[in-house]
Amino acid sequence: MRKITLSILLALFVFVNSNAQDYTTPNTGVVWTLDDIAAASPTSVSGSGSEYTLLENLTVAENDTFIVDSDLTLSIEADLRITIFGTFSVTADAVTFTAVDESAPYDGFRFEENSIVNIQNSTIEYGGGLRVLNEDFTLNNCTLSYNVSGVSSGGVVSLSRGTPQITNNTFTYNQTPAINSAANRQVSAYIFNNHIEANNQDNSNRPQINMGTTRATDTLKIIQNTIIGDPAVTRAGGIAVANFTGGDLLAIIDDNIIQGNRYGITVIGANAFAYIRNNIIEDNNIEGNPNLGGSGISINTSAGPHLVVASGNEFRRNLWGITVIGEATINLGDDEDNPGGNIFSENGNNGVTYALYNNTSHEISAKHNCWIEGEESTEEDVEGVIFHSVDDESLGEVIFEPFLCGVTVGVEENSIENFGFYPNPLTDELNFNNTYSFEVIEIYGVQGNLIFSREITEGPQTIEVNLPSGLYFAKFFNNSQSVTKKLIVK
Repeated sequence: MRKITLSILLALFVFVNSNAQDYTTPNTGVVWTLDDIAAASPTSVSGSGSEYTLLENLTVAENDTFIVDSDLTLSIEADLRITIFGTFSVTADAVTFTAVDESAPYDGFRFEENSIVNIQNSTIEYGGGLRVLNEDFTLNNCTLSYNVSGVSSGGVVSLSRGTPQITNNTFTYNQTPAINSAANRQVSAYIFNNHIEANNQDNSNRPQINMGTTRATDTLKIIQNTIIGDPAVTRAGGIAVANFTGGDLLAIIDDNIIQGNRYGITVIGANAFAYIRNNIIEDNNIEGNPNLGGSGISINTSAGPHLVVASGNEFRRNLWGITVIGEATINLGDDEDNPGGNIFSENGNNGVTYALYNNTSHEISAKHNCWIEGEESTEEDVEGVIFHSVDDESLGEVIFEPFLCGVTVGVEENSIENFGFYPNPLTDELNFNNTYSFEVIEIYGVQGNLIFSREITEGPQTIEVNLPSGLYFAKFFNNSQSVTKKLIVK
């Protein structure tokens, strides 16, 4: 009888342990490394030095800290999840989180409401993304590629609360959008200087940055990002900010490069206010159906209040330049606070150019803009690219005078303004022919900070430029003349 009982107990012990799939740190206020976890639970983590494998789900308890402060690779078995209730800190120079088998992704990372998370200099690939339920979240200088819909189904980084910081990262070829927040959660993220390309490989009707409502007193900031579409992914837009739940929407969308998406920027819903300034919005036409999208900027609401203030943007080769729908309102330039300065070129569909389509009953102030780039336009020319009350008396009027394209500049000024360089966008080399005897090139960031300076000589020049992706300004000058041009780094 004793022998039978022992056999049963042994079999039960083996059964229970063979199904153990989780390791949780003991919640004693201890700092854990992968070596510590491997020593405490060899069935959870194997490896040492710079190569580790996660074999079971890992949970960091609320009073514990999990740190990665040396360069390493953590390979994760299929469907496993890392859950953080405490603190997660990655501060090494080069860390990779990847799948053991690229065809069998892990489930991803889940950061609980009161956790503290700081992830630096990491590659996060072949997993299920990052579900961010906490406020204290920083993701900086990371690369997130080839992730799928797992624990984070809405986006590679799915945000839920507070003011998370997402800066200087690269998002490419992920199944879902790059960054999103739920429609009913208040998130005022700072999304700065990220390179975002070819995400939403699932080809669902979602943009690469897809944000919902914000905090009532904190502004969502989407600044100096590069957002490039994949021609094969025809349903993915550039940026969307939307209020569908009756909350607040405060947004600043400045200095971004948005190219080759289904559409550029859309602002949807009531109780919304947004600044959209100094963005380059080009070739957002990949779906090709003007009834479904293709606007450089589209704003739409069935109820107010709703206002977008737009200045200094460049719209080229979208199916529509700007579309304004329902009860939405936009200020494109006035004689008070908004300088205008928006530039339009070749935005149209079915053989008709639409720089601005006012599909509302509201009057739109749109002064001091260039409606047909490269031409000294007449009032009749400008009227021909704007659809408003003149075309349909049920629509509101667009006040577009004065406009900039009719301004005649002096011969010398016009000549120097034709100075250019290539390629733009560039990767590492800037080429130009210095026929104006410029002596110095300086490159500035969008905040006006000097980043690069070099003396130059006359004639053909090639300058090596190593800068992070983003928008810059290149100034060429000598003692008597200067010219400043926008410079885009891929």
